[in-house]
Amino acid sequence: MTRTRVKYLVIGGGISGLAFAGRLGSDDLLLCEAEQELGGYCRTVRRSGFTWDYSGHFFHFRHPEIERYLVERMDDPEILRIERRSAIRIRDRYVDFPFQKNIHQLPKEDFLACLLDLYFREPREERNFYDMLFSRFGRSICEMFLIPYNEKLYATDLRLLDRDAMGRFFPHADFDDVMRHIRAPTGTGYNQTFTYARGGAVEYVKALQKDVPPGSIALGERVVSVDLDGKIAETDRRTVEFDVLVSSCPFDRLLSMCGVEFDRDVYRANEVEVFNLGFDRKGPEGIHWIYYPEREISFYRVGFYDNIFGDPRMSLYVELGRPRGGTPADADATLARVLEDLRRVGVVDGHELVDFHRVVLDPAYVHITEASIRDVREKREALAERGVYSIGRYGAWTYCSIEDNIVEAWELARQLTRA
Repeated sequence: MTRTRVKYLVIGGGISGLAFAGRLGSDDLLLCEAEQELGGYCRTVRRSGFTWDYSGHFFHFRHPEIERYLVERMDDPEILRIERRSAIRIRDRYVDFPFQKNIHQLPKEDFLACLLDLYFREPREERNFYDMLFSRFGRSICEMFLIPYNEKLYATDLRLLDRDAMGRFFPHADFDDVMRHIRAPTGTGYNQTFTYARGGAVEYVKALQKDVPPGSIALGERVVSVDLDGKIAETDRRTVEFDVLVSSCPFDRLLSMCGVEFDRDVYRANEVEVFNLGFDRKGPEGIHWIYYPEREISFYRVGFYDNIFGDPRMSLYVELGRPRGGTPADADATLARVLEDLRRVGVVDGHELVDFHRVVLDPAYVHITEASIRDVREKREALAERGVYSIGRYGAWTYCSIEDNIVEAWELARQLTRA
């Protein structure tokens, strides 16, 4: 095998890895991406006239300068700015998101149950995510939506998650918030407005790639082991000597590569199976995505690309949560179940399936616990002392936005080049 020497070795060509590599301002760099294309989970598929991402990746910018930076580097920057319209299906009725602020849209009996349980809720010790929900929202809101939906999303018992597992992305509300919203409804949520490139999420990936030095990216090259003492990485093609290693791959995989022992029970996560579906004609209009808490429905969310693009044919992403590392699902059987469930909830009504694409995201949602927070912090700090940095949603084993990944990657590049 050949031997390569670089100052910076980057593992992973998704948003975080590309943002870091492009910000360095150095060509003494090698970025290894195990797949044959860049983007990680922000890859885009174009088939039969449909544009699909690996799942719904819509961008919510809190930093206008980051959005400008990306758009300026796009070859054909047709950016759609969308006011989010999302809903929750509850007992054949649709309620605006977030549920806890729109309980007044429920039938009177359900509305009163939710309102009374919210007002008379009994605060409890918030030892986990499940306890937090019951303590802050009361029984009816939890049992009607928050518990079943999040159990489908995370494919786990919510008692196993930290109370702040979703961080700033969880739409909290107290009784006064709910009453104010009933009197004067306003758009709420961190993603009330989002932007999206007509070409799909890959346009943002290509924009970040523009600043990465030509020839520094190795596609289809997987890093298989890292010698921390010798600062040597072995890929499936060569040996790479490095001074600094930056990884955005899942943190548990990096630890395995580096020969660092860890408790696998601490690093739990779930998979998400995604079906992108294209149909012969339009379906429901004026909606961007719908949440499905019903346990008898296989998926937890369905998104409508056609209602974002303004296309004449229904184009969906359908997401199903499942435990990580379980028995592989029968794709044909799951697709048949998905199509049947889409008919049951009225999304599909005599439509003909034109084409589809399936992908499994592993991991999808990491299961944040007190133990994982503590262990990740300690191990990331120990690796950083040896010139190895783990960044990104999965590299930091956390819940964050795509923009957060860019901010973190740029900050690390600034720190390392200033040192």
